[in-house]
Amino acid sequence: MASSASATVLLSLTITAPYPKPTTCRFLLQPRNRYLNLSSSANFSTKALFSSYNSNLVPLTKELETNCNSLTLREICQDHLPDHVLGRMEELGYVMPTDVQREALPVLFSGNDCILHAQTGSGKTLTYLLLIYSVINPKRSAVQALIVVPTRELGMQVTKVARMLAAKPMDPEVEQKSYTVMALLDGGMLRRHKSWLKAEPPNIVVATIGSLSQMLEKQIFKLDSMRILVVDEVDFIFNSSKQVSSIRKLLTSYSSCNNRQTVFASASIPQHRRFLHDCIQQKWTKGDVVHVHVNPVKPMPSCLLHRFVICGRKEKHRLLLSLLQSDLPESGIIFVNEQSEKSKKAGKAPSTTLIIDFLKASYGGSLEIILLEDNMNFNSRAASLSEVRQGGGHLLVSTDIAARGIDLPETTHIYNFDLPKTAIDYLHRAGRTGRKPFSDKKCTVTNIILSEERFVLQRYENELMFNCEELILETLC
Repeated sequence: MASSASATVLLSLTITAPYPKPTTCRFLLQPRNRYLNLSSSANFSTKALFSSYNSNLVPLTKELETNCNSLTLREICQDHLPDHVLGRMEELGYVMPTDVQREALPVLFSGNDCILHAQTGSGKTLTYLLLIYSVINPKRSAVQALIVVPTRELGMQVTKVARMLAAKPMDPEVEQKSYTVMALLDGGMLRRHKSWLKAEPPNIVVATIGSLSQMLEKQIFKLDSMRILVVDEVDFIFNSSKQVSSIRKLLTSYSSCNNRQTVFASASIPQHRRFLHDCIQQKWTKGDVVHVHVNPVKPMPSCLLHRFVICGRKEKHRLLLSLLQSDLPESGIIFVNEQSEKSKKAGKAPSTTLIIDFLKASYGGSLEIILLEDNMNFNSRAASLSEVRQGGGHLLVSTDIAARGIDLPETTHIYNFDLPKTAIDYLHRAGRTGRKPFSDKKCTVTNIILSEERFVLQRYENELMFNCEELILETLC
């Protein structure tokens, strides 16, 4: 962990030789130079490591680790961020760092490209925004930072946090040119954005890849001045057939990794060693890219209680109602899989509509029932999220559009009315709850499954390393 007073860094290194398997060693580094730059693709032996840095490495004691872990977010950032951003950060309640902020910020402030790989709700968005505000110059009218997101909903959320951090100081005596943040998102008013980009380019652009590609192809703006490129939910974008070719072109054709600092972020990066290799080989990042993998043994927050209940297909709606009546959630999300093409052709109503109609007729509780799904128009989707964020209890019935990155910290219960199709989808659905990093409050993820789906859920348990308790049907009905 970096301390401004002593320039001390808590260093974790995964050493692959001479050990038969990768071994993580932790040291306290007191560098003579301001920054340490190590290639994550290299294999360090302990002998070579100590011969190169012997005079600077101090074995990490309990006392030193405690001192490193007690640093506040301001102490980590104060040599890098303007005072008014530090003040806004604290006004918004960001005082103590989360694990990913504690481990990643010194790496990012040193100028390294980075892969942020940490649990849902762990603070990755704030981490890369703090980096951006440490680098960009508000007096320069140019796009200096670009944040790419997979969905409009996530883009709106990131833009909101970026603008809150960028707000002008409340002290009238402090003169500070404000940062400008543009949301270039699917469904937005691209004509108005085109005029803005030409007249006075913003400092930061938050963009979905579709809208961004349109602007770049028409040469509405260029990325010559871009210093930071962030790709959030990177695994989702690379796995999307609609987005992968555009993101590859952005990483290699529209800009060069040598002229920017690149940050990839996600809670789930399958085959992350292969991805790290590809980043370097494909020149998506520089060769010294650092993989910050926080708590790899527990991919999901420990505050989550996972449950499942087995029932017949025709019993699912009644069982959901019983669960809601017994759990009394403060707020909850009911996840439903997207309607299949076969079901659409047969003229059947989607599951989301059936659940909404059933709950409105039978629920009778105090929570407001809200729908969010992919085939809604952008304005309707925005209105649904706005209702959810206005406060008060809610039951959001949603497809996986709500599963990626959306921050609804008051959500206490997740109900998988349909079992997600992959373990990664399960991780992101479950990650919509338990999003208060310093809270011990238990949150619940409940899976309503058919008997033949039990083995699928067991596979998810093994892959994501969690235990799922069975609820007995008779106790709920």
